[in-house]
Amino acid sequence: MTIRDNDSATKQAQAHSADCPPGTELSGLLVVTLEQAVAAPYASSRLADAGARVIKIERPEGDFARRYDKCVDGESAYFVWLNRGKESIALDLRDDADKDVLAGILAQADVFIQNLAPGAVARLGFDQAELRARYPKLITVAISGYGDEGPLRDLKAYDLLVQAESGLSEITGTPEGRARTGVSVCDIAAGMTAYQSILQALIARGISGRGRHIAVSLYHALADWMNVPYLQFVYGGMTPQRCGLNHPTIAPYGDYACADGKSVLFSIQNETEWRNFCTQVLDRADIVTDPRFVDNPARVRNRPDLDAIITEVFARAPRDTMVARLEAARIAYGRVSTLDDLRAHPQNRHATVETPVGPITMLAPGALADGQSPPLGPVPALDAHGAALRREFGKS
Repeated sequence: MTIRDNDSATKQAQAHSADCPPGTELSGLLVVTLEQAVAAPYASSRLADAGARVIKIERPEGDFARRYDKCVDGESAYFVWLNRGKESIALDLRDDADKDVLAGILAQADVFIQNLAPGAVARLGFDQAELRARYPKLITVAISGYGDEGPLRDLKAYDLLVQAESGLSEITGTPEGRARTGVSVCDIAAGMTAYQSILQALIARGISGRGRHIAVSLYHALADWMNVPYLQFVYGGMTPQRCGLNHPTIAPYGDYACADGKSVLFSIQNETEWRNFCTQVLDRADIVTDPRFVDNPARVRNRPDLDAIITEVFARAPRDTMVARLEAARIAYGRVSTLDDLRAHPQNRHATVETPVGPITMLAPGALADGQSPPLGPVPALDAHGAALRREFGKS
């Protein structure tokens, strides 16, 4: 392809981008979500970020995630993060009039997401298979703890419970004990899996004209992420060991405290890096060919001896000095950041989101499209759109 062709392709892409800027890709799509907590709200918030109209059905008392904490000027950090750009309506689905409102929304919906207990949405009169038979273009999504079949299908599931059940906690922590992963990783994995599956279903519907049913569970989403330790164990007989902030099969690859009490984590991936690390960071050319450390398997076997050498050197200088040495030697590293460090991190991108208590600043979504982050809609108060939605979708 010539340079002129590349220029032409770039101009065409830019023109298309101007017609569909970030945050408008799913404009015109109606999503109704009977959701609570984290997993389903994660998926629907990403659809809202892409321009979909997302109507959030809440119990009269509201999504219980509204009350997880009061850290954001009285609002819940979880709720603020996961419910931007949505419309909220509080419905009592034991009431026929409120059921009629939901039925009216579903009659026009493109996507219906729910994360109630298995069978609960059908008992309320909104069986997703029946809805798809009535509305063939509808995409239905069920997010559960363990799926719709199998012996544990009815087991209650929350994030930390699934961290334990999936084996994640067995490989997370230190030799002294297991630890919780510090964010709701099972919920987020399920939400991400649901979101990508919905996008696939929308593409398929554009081809076939028909929707599909998507079933995602916290357990199965996280089990997929567990495939490396699973395969290592099943085929290699290897059980990854809990080793804190050290890598189980690469050395040195871990965190080390410096003279100022701050820590830095770095990684040696090959023998060139090992040589540079010894000569430029440790100033210990004598250990480059030490038989204890001659290659990575040897360094892993003799990790205590190696750690003693590294710890002694790092303890003599502040973190900024050691970071400068690592950079000069082209060794990959990361500072072990506190939350105060995160707040001031120079790489942060921020976004402002309106909430019921006023604007708040949060860390921006991870992706840029043509250099832009999508605009983020406001976080709704409970039933903020209830009256308008009842007029729009309720029976006259």
